[in-house]
Amino acid sequence: MLEPVVDPAAGTQVMGVVNVTPDSFSDGGRFLDTERAIAHGRALLADGADILDIGGESTRPGATRPLLEEELDRVVPVIEALAADGAVVSVDTMRSEVAAAALGAGASIVNDVSGGLADPGILDVVAATGATYVAMHWRAHSDRMQRFTAYDVPGGVVEGVRAELLARVRAIRAAGVADDRIVLDPGLGFAKEPDDNWPLLRNLDRLAELGYPLLVGASRKTFLGRLLAGADGAPRAVDAREAAGVAVTTLLAAGVGGARVWCVRVHDVRAHRDALRVAARWTTDEERADR
Repeated sequence: MLEPVVDPAAGTQVMGVVNVTPDSFSDGGRFLDTERAIAHGRALLADGADILDIGGESTRPGATRPLLEEELDRVVPVIEALAADGAVVSVDTMRSEVAAAALGAGASIVNDVSGGLADPGILDVVAATGATYVAMHWRAHSDRMQRFTAYDVPGGVVEGVRAELLARVRAIRAAGVADDRIVLDPGLGFAKEPDDNWPLLRNLDRLAELGYPLLVGASRKTFLGRLLAGADGAPRAVDAREAAGVAVTTLLAAGVGGARVWCVRVHDVRAHRDALRVAARWTTDEERADR
């Protein structure tokens, strides 16, 4: 059985993104080659990543799914190499077969954007291995998820997401996953309109009340591009949104929204590591060893 990854006493962690895909919204194709992906992971570690999140399937809006064999070929060699380096590795997958292979290759976290809805068998894999499981709020696959953005319940998107995550927690626990291995993610940008993401960030305390650590992935997402739109209304380009994402990380780590998050999932690790040091110094009398 794997050891727990989440330490409630630690400060906010940084999860660096390694997209081994041709079509991810931020860096699709840059690290599709195995050796480039491994080199990128090592660079993120050098910049201060606590965890590397290796994914072989793009979940950008409109993306189509790769074949199972393609996803396995993309992620397993990268995980093997980075885990051999001593990195804490997460696999970003919705497939039980990929989760099992990734854990066998050295990963210790399964980051499932579907929260077990896409492939319920993934919960059995996690329970059997003792992996840490990140369950994100999700309603549908990327090619149709934006058809499901209505939250017609009292409390709107915040209470809708909370209720749906709670339902996933019940299923995850029923599969045998221990409470100390469960992490929740509000799923910013997934089946949500741009303006839906802000109340989720402001009210993270409502999700924290469920009793599980939180992972938040705001890095470079569309809602930030819309916020930074130019005079013509065009969203800011993906590679020009980093400063806004760093601002989000700083606020999250300082507890704005009512809950300090366990981890932020980011592309530029060094910039967000700096943000965590600012937040730590802002909120304490002495600088924490947050490196």
